[in-house]
Amino acid sequence: MGTNFKSENSMNQFFTKNFSIIFFIFVPIIFLWHPNWLGFLGVQPYWPLFWLLPWSMINGSIHGLIFGLFLGLILDSLTMDNTFTQIPGLMLCGFWFGKVQLHSNILVGHFRYGLICSFGSFLCGIFYFSQIVLNSFSDTTLVLFIPSVHNILAEVFLTGFFAPLICSQLLKIFRSSGRKL
Repeated sequence: MGTNFKSENSMNQFFTKNFSIIFFIFVPIIFLWHPNWLGFLGVQPYWPLFWLLPWSMINGSIHGLIFGLFLGLILDSLTMDNTFTQIPGLMLCGFWFGKVQLHSNILVGHFRYGLICSFGSFLCGIFYFSQIVLNSFSDTTLVLFIPSVHNILAEVFLTGFFAPLICSQLLKIFRSSGRKL
């Protein structure tokens, strides 16, 4: 009986120390799952930023840059189109999120998460959109890209809407694990 309790205790310690990695694994799963009930006009929030913001705020800019690269590589490998990448936007956001300081006022912190993630989603969307425009500018007219701008704005809205709830909870979880990677 003592051995069973000891193994359960060590399992709990493993999970509490590695919450950030466990949630990192869930980012591509949610990205692929694409839950329709959380969408707006057929668009989803930009899921990677919800994990990247609190993690970079705790671990700093360099780690945010590196894990932005890792997130971009993983998400690019999951998508079928190999010509466009999410890496530059995620790396820039990871670096920038690492510069954001934690705020002591909880209410201000919640609104900041929404604004910061909205702006990060806008940057990532613009980087991705610019790759599409540069790749196919000679083939089509600019009018055909208007739905893409609509999608970017819907994604920015949803990311900013859900960020205060999700980022604040992840920040609490990552801080409680008390471990930097």
